[in-house]
Parts: sequence; C-alpha cells; structure tokens
Amino acid sequence: MQLRTVVITVLLSTLALLGTGVFLSQQIASGLFQERFRQVESEANRGLSQVKSTLEAVSSTDRTGTVAFVRDTLRTLEGDGATVQRDFILTPLPGEGNIYVSAQASGGITSAVVPEELATAVRENQGQYWQSTALPTSDGVSPGLVFGTKVALPPGREYALYLVYDLESVQETLNYIHRILWIAGALLLVVIGGIGWYVTRQSLQPVAHAAAVSEKLAAGQLEERMEVHGADEVARLAQSFNRMADSLQDQIQQLETLSHMQQRFVSDVSHELRTPLTTVRMAAEVLHDARDEFDPINRRSAELLYNQVERFQSLLNDLLEISRFDAGVVDLDSDNWDIKPIVQRAVDMAQIHADRIGSELRTHYPQGPIVASMDPRRIERVVRNLVLNAVEHSESKPIDIFIGENEHAVAVSVRDHGIGLAEEAASRVFDRFWRADPARARTTGGSGLGLSIATEDTRLHGGLLQAWGQVGDGSNFLLTLPKSKDMVLGESPLPLIPADAPTPEIATLISDLEAAEAEADPETEAASSSLEEPSTSAIQGAADTAADPRPAQQLTDQEGRSER
Repeated sequence: MQLRTVVITVLLSTLALLGTGVFLSQQIASGLFQERFRQVESEANRGLSQVKSTLEAVSSTDRTGTVAFVRDTLRTLEGDGATVQRDFILTPLPGEGNIYVSAQASGGITSAVVPEELATAVRENQGQYWQSTALPTSDGVSPGLVFGTKVALPPGREYALYLVYDLESVQETLNYIHRILWIAGALLLVVIGGIGWYVTRQSLQPVAHAAAVSEKLAAGQLEERMEVHGADEVARLAQSFNRMADSLQDQIQQLETLSHMQQRFVSDVSHELRTPLTTVRMAAEVLHDARDEFDPINRRSAELLYNQVERFQSLLNDLLEISRFDAGVVDLDSDNWDIKPIVQRAVDMAQIHADRIGSELRTHYPQGPIVASMDPRRIERVVRNLVLNAVEHSESKPIDIFIGENEHAVAVSVRDHGIGLAEEAASRVFDRFWRADPARARTTGGSGLGLSIATEDTRLHGGLLQAWGQVGDGSNFLLTLPKSKDMVLGESPLPLIPADAPTPEIATLISDLEAAEAEADPETEAASSSLEEPSTSAIQGAADTAADPRPAQQLTDQEGRSER
C-alpha cells in the first residue's frame, strides 16, 4: 500500500507539474516575445521611416553616386538593435526601367528569409508590415522578425526594404528557463515522493503493526498487544484493538475452559459408568440365559433389558472414543498395509447382516496389492461402518464395494441402490447425533456417533470421507486416503457420483412422475411415504452398529433380538 500510494502521488504530481510547466512556458514565451516585439517594433518603424525619407530625398542622377549614397545610408541599419542582431535586405520590385542599385543584404542573409505573404503585402501596399520567420543558423534555425516597407530610388524605381531581427538570444533565454523548469520539476518530484513515502510510512506503520499483531492473535498468541503512543486517532485505534484482544482472549479462555470441563466430564462419566454397567451387564446376561424358564412377560423383559444394556455399552464405547478424539490423545498406529484384505474383513463381518436383509455384497477389486500407510484397525472400522450403513438402507438390493488407486491415493467406494439420501442429508450425515427428522425415535439402536467416529478416523490419516445420494436412487460413500503421510491428497481414484447415477434431468422427470402418481392414487402416496420414512437417523444407527467392536456373529444375533 505504501508503494502504491507513493507511485500514485508521484504520477499525479507529475501530471500537475507538466500542466503547470506547459502553462508557465507559454506565459513566459509570450511575455518575452511581447516585450522584445514592442522594443523591436518601435525601433524598426523609426529606422525604416528615417531611411525611407532619406533615400526618397536623394536627387542624384549619377549611378555611382546613387549606389554610394544608398550603401552609406543602409549601413546605419545593420548591427545590434534593441539588444538583438539586426540586418537589412534591399531588393528591387518587379518593373520596367534601369536599375542603379542592385539587391543588397547584410549579415549573410538573403531575400529567401522574407515570408511570401510579407513580400506581397510590401509590394502591393504602402506602409510598414511585419511577420515572424525562421532564420537559418549553423545549428538549424532560430526565430526572427522581419519588418518591411516600400521605398523609391533613382531613376524612379521601387525597392522593398526589410529589417530582419534575429531572436536567437531570446530563444536561448527561453531554453534556459525551460531547463530550469525541468530541473526544478524533477527535484520537486523527488521531494514529493520522499514526503509521500515518509507520510504514508508514518500513517501505515500502525496499520502494518496492527496486521502483524492480528496474525499473531490468529496463530494463537493471545498475549500480543499493540503499542500505544500519544492520544491521536492511531492511539485510540490501538487502545480499541487492545480492548478487543483482551475481550477475545477472555472469551476464548472461557470457551477453552468450558470445553475442557465438558470433555473431562464426558470422559469421567464414561469411565465411572463402566464398572456399574459391567455389573448390570453380567446380571442381564444371567437373566437372558435363563429367560426360557420365565413366563412370557418376564422373558420379554429379560430380552429388552439385555438389548438395552448392549446398546448402552455401545453408546458408552462411542462416547469414550469421541472424548479421546476431542482431547487429541488418539494415537495412530500406521504402517504400510494392503487395503484389500482389510476391506474384505469388513465385508465378511457384514455378510451375515446382508444375508438377513437379502442384499448381495459385490466386491470389485483390481489385481495386485494396493498398499498405503494406514492403521488397519481404524480403516477396517470405517469400512465396516460404511458397508453396514449401506446394508441397512439397501432395501434388499445389491451393494457394490470398489477399491481404486492412483499415484498418490487409494480409495474405497460403497454404493447401495436403496432409499438414497437427500442433498441436505448428504451434507450433514457425518454430524454428531444429527437426524433428518428430529421428531422420530431411533429404530436401529445406534448412538448417532458411528459416522462421526469414521470421519475422525479418516481425518487422522489425512484422508477424506464423502457422501452422495439421491432419494430413490441409492447413495455412495467414498473413502480416500493418501498413500503416505507426506503426500498431499489430490483427486480421488474413484468418483463420488457413480457412473450409473441418473442425470439431474432424469431424476427430476422421475420425481415428477412419482408426484403425479401419488396425486392420482392416495394409496400410492401413502406407500411412497412409508418407503421414504427411513432417514439419516437410521443411517447413523447402522454406522453406530458398525462401530461396535463385538464379533460379527454376536452383533447379528443382537440385532435379531432387537427386532423381535
């Protein structure tokens, strides 16, 4: 900003000085010319009048005497006049008769310097006339003034008499003034530039200091403050900035304290609940194992107690995991692993649940190993979350699991063809405890933290977890991981939007057709509403179930008991 301000100031000053210089040059040149013209005009009129009256008074009829008299008379006209060089030109006008005196001139000039307009005016009229002209010099040309009149010489012939004034000295004076103006203008520009630099530096230095302090505050150095000097506007700005920084520091410290207290509370409560929960779980397992000996009401109560205790255990595990993420104490045990067997283990664990739903799990793996730096336990948990989530919402349709790689990254894509996701749900499905319809209760027994944990696991690896979906056309979850920690995650090897996804135009057409059918048949509308009832809460629930560390067989049995 300082450089821009100085440059703009110098440019504007240059334009102003150029305008002023042109005006002054014109005024000075006009003043010099008018002053010298008044002097030269008075002298030329007087000299021409005297010479004219003297020459016209000659009565000699002798050629030699006439020539001598004219030469002596004209000699009085040459020399310095009015501080400028003056020369004369005498040339005969066209006509008949003898010529005693031939054309004469002084100072090496000729009649060629006389402008044609002036020569015509002198030849055709009486009186004295003048005109500016350019006089040849050794260095080029110089300005001059020519005054002329018509005179008569024996034996009755008319001549044109001119006085030529060389204004070279005046031009040299004007050139000297121009040089002085240029030098003064250049020096003035330097001074203006220096003044502009100093003023802008003094004005912008507090702003630059405020920017530097702001950057330090943004970097977490909350103790940084601006220096306050004096009592001007800048000092008031510094005081206001410091008060704002103090307020922000206090609020941030309060928020950090509250956050630490919240994290500590969740962690402590979760740990404290583990012991009584273990006791309650043991008692629930005893009652569940002996439920065949109970009457139907007590047997159902034992099953409900066992299921809810298991759900409580899952929720407690998820809360402990989230608290570790929030506290920043999660360790990543990463090494180079082939991702194909990791994904296959997650698919195998979800196979029993898929068989119960009636969905086919189809894997699409490239040939050869696909190696990347990862923590296999966490990546397997992420993929298991995604696969079970797809199974839960597949509506008994096939589920495709893809693995891809490029130079910098590996990717896992889980594509289902079930109820799909709305645009809002796809953007918020990874939020903690978020549900598309808050009024609905959870039906899958999840804690609402499964996909959030999957997102945190992915972020630990420097990867990216994305979701895409269209209502009625299924959804696609894409996990992208860099091959090594020092690689920058670029374009994913697999597309987020599947190749078989309908275009927006086709999706709009299908939606319009379904709306038209629903309006025509209320029963169809009710059926359609029942099909669209599963929401993101169910997606979160399936993902939470996947986050459960229990073996696949026990997880599937438990879900079956929950449905019963």
